[in-house]
Amino acid sequence: MKIDLTYQLTKEKIQEWSSGLNDKDKGLMSFGHMGTHFDAMNKEFSLDCTELRGIIFNVSDISDRDIEINDIDLEKISTNDFVLFYTGTIDRFEYASQDYSEKFPQISWELIKILVDKKVKIIGVDTRGLRKGSEHQKADQFCADNDTFVIENLVNLGRLFKESNGKNLTIHTYPLNVKGFTGIPSRVVAEF
Repeated sequence: MKIDLTYQLTKEKIQEWSSGLNDKDKGLMSFGHMGTHFDAMNKEFSLDCTELRGIIFNVSDISDRDIEINDIDLEKISTNDFVLFYTGTIDRFEYASQDYSEKFPQISWELIKILVDKKVKIIGVDTRGLRKGSEHQKADQFCADNDTFVIENLVNLGRLFKESNGKNLTIHTYPLNVKGFTGIPSRVVAEF
């Protein structure tokens, strides 16, 4: 079975989101961060990352604190995994709204560092980032500098968690083939 984890952008949503961007360069960079996207930072997405073993953690009961290492079973994670965090944020709040941008649980720095140390290839979240505010880009860059990448704004993670019911997951990821962007829109599909 396959489940699409990609937020579907509509023409109206793209126009709404980009209408306030007067600076062409800023508008172009923002395009890369719309919907489900891979945070490339200054790195290249390797074709070796297009098909990875996936592991999903349900952390949807956490809303008022960071997601910490004791909230997940680290023993389930292997090198080169695509680790998904189902927080439920994109189900609770409208995508790109102020609540969506501010009311999500962050992944703790300690957990981010452990995932990088375990050499996971991709961390996926159903939120606008691993961290908030100025720490958002810092976390993305830290991960990219250590060959771990972040994919944000995933959808259907609750459905995936429920329907896969512990089965082996394969996550297919295909960013657009573009260069010079810090973020690249991506199609992400889970298979089990």
